Amino acid sequence: MVPPGDIGAVPIWVGVYIALAVSMAISSYLFYFRVIHLILQGKSVARFDQPLVRLKGALLIVLGQRRVLQRVPARDWAGIGHATIFWGFLSFALSYLIFIFIGSAWHAFPEKLFTESGVRVYSRYLDIIAAVLLVMLAWGLIRRWAVKPHRLSFDLTRNIDSVIIVASIGGLMVSTLLTHSFYVAQGGIGPEADVYIGKGLGNWFTDLGLGAGAANTLQGTFWWIHLAIILGFSVYIPFSKHMHMMAAPLNAFFRSLEPRGALPTIDLENAERFGAGRVQDFTWKQLLDGYACAVCGRCTDACPANITGKILSPMHIVENIKDHMMDIGHQGERDPEHVEPTLLFGGAISETAIWDCLSCGACMEECPVVVEHIPTIMDMRRNLVLEESRVPESAMNALLSLEQRGHPWRGTQYSRTDWAEGLDVPTIADKPDAEILFWVGCTGALEQRSQSIARSMVKVLQRAGVDFVILGDEETCSGDPARRMGNEYLFQILAQQNIETFTKYNIKKIVTICPHCFNTMKNEYPQFGGNYEVLHYSQLVDELIKNGKLKPVIPVNTTMAYHDSCFLGRHNGVYDQPRDVAKAIPGLTLVEMEPHCRERGFCCGAGGGHMWIEESQGTRVNHTRTDQFLETKADTIGVSCPFCAQMLDEGIQAKGMAGEKQAKDVLELLSDSLG
Repeated sequence: MVPPGDIGAVPIWVGVYIALAVSMAISSYLFYFRVIHLILQGKSVARFDQPLVRLKGALLIVLGQRRVLQRVPARDWAGIGHATIFWGFLSFALSYLIFIFIGSAWHAFPEKLFTESGVRVYSRYLDIIAAVLLVMLAWGLIRRWAVKPHRLSFDLTRNIDSVIIVASIGGLMVSTLLTHSFYVAQGGIGPEADVYIGKGLGNWFTDLGLGAGAANTLQGTFWWIHLAIILGFSVYIPFSKHMHMMAAPLNAFFRSLEPRGALPTIDLENAERFGAGRVQDFTWKQLLDGYACAVCGRCTDACPANITGKILSPMHIVENIKDHMMDIGHQGERDPEHVEPTLLFGGAISETAIWDCLSCGACMEECPVVVEHIPTIMDMRRNLVLEESRVPESAMNALLSLEQRGHPWRGTQYSRTDWAEGLDVPTIADKPDAEILFWVGCTGALEQRSQSIARSMVKVLQRAGVDFVILGDEETCSGDPARRMGNEYLFQILAQQNIETFTKYNIKKIVTICPHCFNTMKNEYPQFGGNYEVLHYSQLVDELIKNGKLKPVIPVNTTMAYHDSCFLGRHNGVYDQPRDVAKAIPGLTLVEMEPHCRERGFCCGAGGGHMWIEESQGTRVNHTRTDQFLETKADTIGVSCPFCAQMLDEGIQAKGMAGEKQAKDVLELLSDSLG
């Protein structure tokens, strides 16, 4: 946009830079005391490693809008609208630097930089994109306030703040078009007058009788209005949810590079406090998450707990922590004994919501700005368990069983080896040089329904000629239930015990039937020096079939809808192998539970320790998942997880469909096909 004339005897660039300096001073002050100063209360966390990897990922997430656009295949077209507005806003931001902040002081700069033809092209582009953005903004308002899709129905997404932001951006676009048009109407020439919409409007104003003097005044007025909106925006951002414009790029750069399924560990010997129950207990990255949150509702819209009527809303968790921090202000120097003036639990955060979490990862999968909800929620669980001893009774019973018996299945009458009776399964004590350790897990060994899965695994391994052993009575819990239920201390004891056993027998390769054990040993044991090749059975069996060592021959005539285990799929990216195993079974027809499959799979309800924790309210998660299965009209719901098998078995029974439908592990179906 061509700058207007000087302000009397004062050159225009002086006014521009005075306004810029004042607004930047105010914005910087607000940004520091409302954001940085508060975030720096958090505990330190190492997020500066692998800077090039971080930068590449951040560029894809921010400039490429990768995570914003990932919902488009699921027919959420809002991502395209957001990306268009974002890229358009970047285009205008560059133009402000060139045409306003430099161009006002050095009028020839744009043409020196781009040449006259380049300025013409850029001006035409801005002219067109301004109109496009106005259409997108209008659509966004209609969608949010009239159409109202479910993810925009939450209280946080109904804030008037969104209208203010849309109005501000719309004001920038309107003032752009009007500045161009009045420049043309006053007789302006040059490449910036040779635009499409602005030129058409300018000629129309001239035809209406607008004089050159009036057009000149209006061009200057709207140019300054445009600048005022830009600078006002910078002052308003620290007060609004659009702080995510500044925080999201930082959040993307400082994202965790650890495996998705791994929770951060606690140095139990040196930690001042366990978990997070105050602002200073969170890491600075967890506090940054609240500012990065775009309040788009995607996480809560995908949360199985929220969908089934529980209190938990991942969006509200991160936003309420931020609001709590801003309400109480900076709490001074770090002090493990400090008590905040307003308590976090029972105020900003509901304990029930913390225990509702299934740690399924749906929230983190959907979040466009890489907010890490699960580690934050699990840190609050750790605080409730280890600092406050506030644990639901059902969780406490499982934790007590883990502590006293080495497994969470309180009341079981089985030993670790009863399931293997008659199968001639060797133990590692008898055969210490075996190639593979088959980790049976507490559920496969001690829970009656799941013993069939363990027996099927043995049959498959024996048929393929795999050299394997089990630990037998030397096996104890992997520790996953303890960690997900917040007892980090007990988890570390169990993990160290298993690592010592693996070291004793020089274990190198482990295969599991349980995705939770698989995730823990693969992603979390390395935190304590336990590095092994860990496979889920689907990975090993798929390889055996493709190598010709296994050949299913007996038809299993069923239509199977495959259910993705959260800890196998979202947390570890294993989607194709269990499906490929199922496809190798003759007679089996595989169907998908769309749209709730693969990355957007729906939890069975057992995650986050909820195999043992009673649900707080609403519909049972496994019943909702069962309904989704029944909608497919398939005969069988196929799983690759003992927890999922139990939960969906119960769901089918609860729906009165036990005689018509069944839940089967793919391993059981494969075993049947081997004869």
